[in-house]
Amino acid sequence: MKKWLHLFWTSICVGGGLMLLTGLSIQLFQQELSNMKGAGDILINVLQLIFSGFMISVYAQMGFFAYLTLNYIALGFFKKSWLYIQVIITVFVLLDVMFLRTMLGGNGKLQTDIILGLALLAIAYIVAKFKVRATNKAALIPTMFFMIAGTAVETLSALNISNVATWFVFIPLVACNAHQILILHRLVGQKGNASTVETAGAAS
Repeated sequence: MKKWLHLFWTSICVGGGLMLLTGLSIQLFQQELSNMKGAGDILINVLQLIFSGFMISVYAQMGFFAYLTLNYIALGFFKKSWLYIQVIITVFVLLDVMFLRTMLGGNGKLQTDIILGLALLAIAYIVAKFKVRATNKAALIPTMFFMIAGTAVETLSALNISNVATWFVFIPLVACNAHQILILHRLVGQKGNASTVETAGAAS
């Protein structure tokens, strides 16, 4: 129980901290901070950003436990083929983020979507490499799947609002997901097969 509480509070801190940095950076770039009058407005703005980060962190944790449950069920149902299914879903979701949404919706954001997709792929690969070092090679595909498919699904709510809203949500969300997947094997006390670790996590 203490380990899961540790996951909860550390994820809260990651979400709040990253949202604060992201929000202030974007506001500074858009020169919104200069429109604030006095310390009161700045304080309210900071608190709003931190609280939004907290909410995104909770949302990310819900997605994480949904993934653990899905992985637990899929391992029992699909057996070894679940690994290949994850690869297919990961590729499809990545292509969807980068191309399909723009081509089908005609919203003219292809360049932004490609940048978002490449950023997601790069982050997922880096996180997966750290996960492999901490566990073993079997962790590569499950980690890539969660970081790409999981993060993309969780970011859907902001994708159709605006580019700024997308990055507002994406940065703290992907950071929380990276934190959770990298700390999972420590929570369940296993460094063996990655699928075993995730299954144990779902059952805990």
